[in-house]
Amino acid sequence: MVLTAAVMHAIWNALVKVDEDRLMTMAVVISSTGLLAPLLLLIGPAPAPESWPFIVLSALLNNAYFLFLIEAYRFGDLSHVYPIARGSAPLLVAVGAAWFAGEHLSAVELTGVIVISGGIISLVWGSGFKLGAESRAVIFALLTGLMIAAYTIVDGIGVRLSGNPAGYIGWLFILSPLPIIFIALARRRRQVFVYLNNNWRPAVLGGGLNFGSYGLAIWALNLGTMAHVSALRETSVLIAAVMGARLLHEPFGRQRVLAAVAVALGVVLIAVQT
Repeated sequence: MVLTAAVMHAIWNALVKVDEDRLMTMAVVISSTGLLAPLLLLIGPAPAPESWPFIVLSALLNNAYFLFLIEAYRFGDLSHVYPIARGSAPLLVAVGAAWFAGEHLSAVELTGVIVISGGIISLVWGSGFKLGAESRAVIFALLTGLMIAAYTIVDGIGVRLSGNPAGYIGWLFILSPLPIIFIALARRRRQVFVYLNNNWRPAVLGGGLNFGSYGLAIWALNLGTMAHVSALRETSVLIAAVMGARLLHEPFGRQRVLAAVAVALGVVLIAVQT
């Protein structure tokens, strides 16, 4: 389930990564996800009252994630920012899940998470990355990773309290677009309609894929350990690299091969222990 979510995440990021107006891209993608969300409300009862604070908090954290990611891309390249943001999240989730949810990993499981994170982050070193020259990009990328970890932990706790994962996911998807829609309308004003006219197709497709990707990930949090779900989901970074090499003819190189081996080894370590 989580690896399927990772593939979908990689595809929708590949669809929108070339867009110059990332604020509008994010707003339309998340809004499209929200339009599909009422379908989930038809499945089972409403979320339990105990889960509502987690739904609201997750929606706010998701919007902080969007804004930090946009700023990270303003100062750094996709190939640098994305691996740092996504690669740092599983380690932070492992720490946060142990602290807030009492989920303690075995030595083998923790090694698997560390190997996956290390393999993902290592992708930046083969792409001309210079730490000093891109310090602001690194700071915003790490803040993005912190938000990913935060909403993963919040969703992990909240969906287990909800009594109905579909209802939890549906209401989260309905609430999440509201802040970023307001920000996009305030900043872009009349440009919103021009953007929608020229770019709505890939953005709406991205919204559908995000619906499946994030929805499956949250559902998986109801079934498995948070650190496992986070680590496996972030393999989307490597999947995107493979897609770039196969479909866009981008160089894969020795560094990406080694990263692929590390991520695969980490997945095996988690799977064996599970």
